[in-house]
Amino acid sequence: MQVSDPNNVKIYNLSCGKSIPDWLSDRKKRALLRNDSGLRRRIELIQDFEMPAVSNCIRLSSDGHYILATGIYKPRVRCYDVDNLAMKFERCFDSEVISFEILSDDYSKIAFLRCDRFIEFHSAEGRYFKLRMPKFGHDMKYHRHFCDLFLVGASSDIYRLNLENGRYQTCFVSRQSTEINKVIINQVHGLILTGGKGGNLEAWDPRCGDCIASLDCALPCLLNKGSSNVVPAITALNFNDNLTYGVGMSTGQVLLFDVRMNRPFKIKDHMNELPIRDVAFLNENVLSLDGSILKIWNKETGNLFTSIDAGSKTIFNSLCVVPRSGMLFIANENVKIQTYYIPTLGPAPTWCGFLDALTEELEENNQETVYDDYQFVTEKQLEALGLSHLIGTNLLRAYMHGFFVDIRLYKKAKSAAEPFDFEKYKKKKISEKLDEGVTNRVKVEDNLPSVNRNLASKLFEEKNSSRKKAKNAASLLGDERFKQLFENPEFEVDPNAEEYRLLNPVLRRLDENHDDKKKLITNNFEKFEVDDECDNSSSGISSDEYSEKSYEGDSLVKSTTSSKNRDIIPPQKNKFHRATTKHSSKTAKFYELEAGQEVFVLSNDKVDHNEIDCKPLGDRLAEVAKNSMESSHYGNKAFTYVPSKSKLERKQELEKKHHRAERKQLSRPGPKNSKKLKRG
Repeated sequence: MQVSDPNNVKIYNLSCGKSIPDWLSDRKKRALLRNDSGLRRRIELIQDFEMPAVSNCIRLSSDGHYILATGIYKPRVRCYDVDNLAMKFERCFDSEVISFEILSDDYSKIAFLRCDRFIEFHSAEGRYFKLRMPKFGHDMKYHRHFCDLFLVGASSDIYRLNLENGRYQTCFVSRQSTEINKVIINQVHGLILTGGKGGNLEAWDPRCGDCIASLDCALPCLLNKGSSNVVPAITALNFNDNLTYGVGMSTGQVLLFDVRMNRPFKIKDHMNELPIRDVAFLNENVLSLDGSILKIWNKETGNLFTSIDAGSKTIFNSLCVVPRSGMLFIANENVKIQTYYIPTLGPAPTWCGFLDALTEELEENNQETVYDDYQFVTEKQLEALGLSHLIGTNLLRAYMHGFFVDIRLYKKAKSAAEPFDFEKYKKKKISEKLDEGVTNRVKVEDNLPSVNRNLASKLFEEKNSSRKKAKNAASLLGDERFKQLFENPEFEVDPNAEEYRLLNPVLRRLDENHDDKKKLITNNFEKFEVDDECDNSSSGISSDEYSEKSYEGDSLVKSTTSSKNRDIIPPQKNKFHRATTKHSSKTAKFYELEAGQEVFVLSNDKVDHNEIDCKPLGDRLAEVAKNSMESSHYGNKAFTYVPSKSKLERKQELEKKHHRAERKQLSRPGPKNSKKLKRG
């Protein structure tokens, strides 16, 4: 069962699912049902409700107990008993059936109009009689009051075959149409309507055999649609009640008329330029069918109630609505006869009342099974999978901003586009198994997590830097919501990704600065470590001997970051080594300075020697005077500075300066040419 809800109306497709081929034996059919879960879960409302290739026409008997359908190939008719939900009989023809009419309340009397101009009559036992009509027929209807079978076809004549006498009577001649496509009869007042090429509708009175009225249905269509070079023809006719009837046109328009008016009171356009194949009425709704869609709309307002799309795999041919219920059957260009149930239109028929309980259970479970076998992909994903060339084909179904593709095709394309996914999964599982085996070993205590170590180290640095940043970093590290960020490898930050560069430019620059510092150290220094066997505290060797041996290169080796290159302590010295390393401090690390380099390059100031050498002597002296910090070749630093004065000291100095200025202004200068007094 497939459920869809166009326009928020639940539509249950009871004929979806796989079908079992007819040519299989019963034993193979049972084996197929036993092995295939999809066939077991399908809902087969009526057994063998299908045709070998195509179904052309479908009708329901007047008593509502039998469904008759015609199809090919071979041309045949099948009768289904709805009380037993199974096929009652099947009969074949010499040629394809265009239309048929049920003459009785059940299947005991049926008339079939074949494409080779033959009319074939069947009784309950089988074929009863056949006769030929003068022209190729298009449609026929049975008038119960006069026991006449009216036949129309590729001429302007309306043939009357009286079934009581078994002979043709005087035919009616149309003056408006050269070829008649459809005929309908109102069983209440007996009015006959015919329509054909040219869009002319004619009303006939069977009592006098004259045309009592005619309407031009093509003119309202042309006025509603605009200018057109093709004159629309009438392709569908049906009565709603004693007064209202619907007319379907070849241009995809449906006109609703009242017998008392010469103008349509409602015009509905399907907007697809396909001829209307059938028109039916159910309660206050009109059901109009063309080759691609069935539209259900309100006959008063014209608003769309819901619709059923044929899709790209079939074409609709004929429509049959079960009276006073929400079930309908559609004959189509496919093996299965489509069966739809719309609970909003009415309850299920009495012979399948279990559908109401089934649909209510589905609504309670809220199962969305519309696109279970399809995968939604965007246009970019199609290009990544290499399926962009399928756009416009029936393999892709456009929906919103993407497409629906069959899940099997999607999996095949994905496996072809990403062939190394299994290898990645295999390596991941192997690494997880190795990590589980190392959990019991002694590990070096490290506060950093195994995932996103760089991010965690930055958060630890912020935690120790300032109060505000420390608070934010602590909340991020201790929050349970971000726990998976430092535990799940799927949340590992890829610094090489383009999204990381665009979304985190500041972090990217910090990483680059951090990498520059590391490169600066690695380019200017070579790291060495002292071998454990040459430890002077454990072996008793003097510092002089130790320095000599180390100078020879026996105990100094270049250290690497990998733990694989570390020396293994011999078993006889392992106990003593643990005792000494437990109380000893961290071992010193020695660096060898490359030739031509000085220690002051470790400072935060970036020194460009080429730029300094190009400057004149005066600028270099000014730069030296400006930068009071001096460095020696041995790594010593020396700089001069002027200590800052407090606010009180600056105030006292300023007052003292003003006081001296006032004293200088008030003091009287002495004589310029004063002579020393001589003692008498």
